[in-house]
Amino acid sequence: MPVVSMPVVSVRVRLVAVITLVAAIGMAAVGASVYIVEQASILGQIDDRLRANLDSARFIVAGTDEQPQAWGSSREAVEDIVRRMSPDDNTGVVGVVDGETAYIPGVALDVDLRSAPGFVPFAAQTAAGGDPVLGTYAEEGVVWRFLATPVDVPGAPETESVLFVMAYDIDAELSEINGPARVFLLAGGVVIVIISGVATIAAGRLLRPLRRMRETAERVSAQSLSERLPIEGRDDVSELAATMNAMLDRLDGALDSQRQLLSDVGHELKTPLTIVRGHVELMDPADPDDVRDTRALAVDELDRMSRLVQDLSSAASLHGPAPVAPVPTDAADLVAQIVRKAEAIEGADVAAGPVAEVVVSLDAARITQAMLQLAQNAVTHGGGRFVIGSDVDAHRLALWVRDYGPGVPDGERRAVFERFHRGSDGTAGSGLGLNIVQVIARAHGGAARVTDAPGGGAVFAITVPLDGANDEATTGRGGRGVDPHSR
Repeated sequence: MPVVSMPVVSVRVRLVAVITLVAAIGMAAVGASVYIVEQASILGQIDDRLRANLDSARFIVAGTDEQPQAWGSSREAVEDIVRRMSPDDNTGVVGVVDGETAYIPGVALDVDLRSAPGFVPFAAQTAAGGDPVLGTYAEEGVVWRFLATPVDVPGAPETESVLFVMAYDIDAELSEINGPARVFLLAGGVVIVIISGVATIAAGRLLRPLRRMRETAERVSAQSLSERLPIEGRDDVSELAATMNAMLDRLDGALDSQRQLLSDVGHELKTPLTIVRGHVELMDPADPDDVRDTRALAVDELDRMSRLVQDLSSAASLHGPAPVAPVPTDAADLVAQIVRKAEAIEGADVAAGPVAEVVVSLDAARITQAMLQLAQNAVTHGGGRFVIGSDVDAHRLALWVRDYGPGVPDGERRAVFERFHRGSDGTAGSGLGLNIVQVIARAHGGAARVTDAPGGGAVFAITVPLDGANDEATTGRGGRGVDPHSR
């Protein structure tokens, strides 16, 4: 089934669309609310005015106590009511006798109630019960709110049904707010256009740094990591730019390290391969002694390459996402185990030095690996005699190996932990052992260092930060330690 690619919509367009949509919905909600409230107010006012006209009609019929009205019939009363009423705009008035229009005002009104032939019979039927009625007539293309009230003169002989009817044209009344509503819609449209324009400009300014980030990311490659993002302002975007610059710095450093590693590995492997190739090419197949010598040399060089590959694999594992797994560990017990393991190294003459009794969070397996590497280094470069111990101060635990060899010259101390560095004594090795020690120390948040030992030799140490949970530490352990600087 083919995959349908969706069109790409930029963040700027989506942001402007959301702002414009929210503004439009907000203005529409406000306009609709105001319109509904005004509509309800107008309808309420129509009913209030109809009731007021009902009171006026009653007053005309009854008069006052000082000047009571004397009507000969209800016909006369409704005629006078129709004549004396002062209707508002959008209204109509009629006098009805026996269901037929009998009286109309002498002046033309806005609404001619006779224009809807069915209205008067409907109003007469509605008021047939004898009580005033407020009702709505929505037929024949009109919507009228009306008052129909019987006119009954007390004491007059009545043989007819007489009604006073007054009606308001609702559509005409509501049309008075339609004009302002249209103005509001027009003004709202203009405001929406303005909001959209301002949002477009603002979004462009706010997203410009992000666009620069994208363009920079497109230009960045494994061959060019020198570009950095400009940091402007003090906001989330500037913090993102700083974070991306830091990420590019790390990538640049990682690529430089990778290139250097490949160069170093190529150089380290080139030498044994050249040696093996040269001796194989010059070997005399007919000379058994030459064959045996060449074979021994080739196996030795292959073993050296194998150790190099193994050390590279060990170093690579320390650069993963979780190179160490620290757990609370008794440092004294750990040093004792390291001493026992170091005794198995061929040529080792090891002794236990002062030991700090402290519990610290560290990866025991990795620390053991690093300390045994220092022990092997003492055997290879220091003659084989060494002391293993530890000590603490207020902030860190130091695990050390003190050897009795020639020491490390001052000019080499900075480089001794670098990858593929070899000492000036010409001893064979991969040049990765002390670098692995340094990586393990740094993975624990500590460091690796080398100093001169009193009386000759060197002290290689790994420092590990304390977790702050232990205050008490001693530098001796009941009758089994020795001074690390003497033996």
